[in-house]
Amino acid sequence: MDLIADVLEISGVRGTIGAYMEAGGSWSVPVAGCTMAVLHVVTAGSAWLGLEDSPPQWLELAAGDVVLMPGGPSHVLGSAPATGTSVADPAVVARAFEAGEVIRLGSQPARTRILTISYDCDHTVHTQVLGALPEVVHIRGDQGEAGFDDTVRMLGRELSHPRLAGRAVLNSLVDVLLVQLVRAWLPTRSGHRGTWLGVLEDPLVHSAMELLHAEPARPWTTTTLASALHVSRATLSRRFLAATGQSPAAYLTQWRMDLAAVRLRKTRDPVESVAAAVGYMSVPAFSRAFTRSHGVTPGRFRAARRDDDRLSASIP
Repeated sequence: MDLIADVLEISGVRGTIGAYMEAGGSWSVPVAGCTMAVLHVVTAGSAWLGLEDSPPQWLELAAGDVVLMPGGPSHVLGSAPATGTSVADPAVVARAFEAGEVIRLGSQPARTRILTISYDCDHTVHTQVLGALPEVVHIRGDQGEAGFDDTVRMLGRELSHPRLAGRAVLNSLVDVLLVQLVRAWLPTRSGHRGTWLGVLEDPLVHSAMELLHAEPARPWTTTTLASALHVSRATLSRRFLAATGQSPAAYLTQWRMDLAAVRLRKTRDPVESVAAAVGYMSVPAFSRAFTRSHGVTPGRFRAARRDDDRLSASIP
């Protein structure tokens, strides 16, 4: 079982094309007010990215580089650190990011081209990959694994030479790019312990989580899970907690509630069926667990989420 693919699917991570910047000469543009993860792809030229820390932190970007900021922090893109003049009205910039428009910056012919992508997810799901990543993930064009640079080049070609069904191609490529970025970044970093990504650093915990994901409705206990893995209960408990920051039982409950939340939102299955699908034969017990996890009963959660979906669908 591919655990990362499983979590990305359940958490509903999807990318949306944002602004496409074409810049030359001296330029800068602020990126603020992001409520989603932001990713920049430098398809040509170079740029600097500055985080609005104190003092500001600057990162040099070259053609082929990709940088992801899972928390969407306010930042600046420019031709040089702390220099350059923004020639775009902030309102125009905000609209371009929202509508996926082209922003042209600087007084000279464009040498730098940057595509911005936003990634959002189902925030009612507690098990997330994006939330476990650091503030900035920077993958250089020559650092990614085979296929990473191909995806970046394909994005550049689709943007520079639009063709039939180009939007569909771009929407697929941005989802592929996120997976390739995570693939490229994970082997180069350690220190994931205590987060969901810590599962990737301990083979025993990885195997345990695969069993929980494969059969979430099975009446697992730490003892039966340890027995299936041929280790002691104490060993499994210690290593699972060290890797993920949770006990096996706490993680299983969280995963079950995530699965239930998605099913309540996307199906019309009775609450009894949803409860049984995630391992609860007692609806009251399921309702109590779900209310502890999400703050509302399953019925109210379903009604609220469908109201939200109808409101989103009615907004042009």
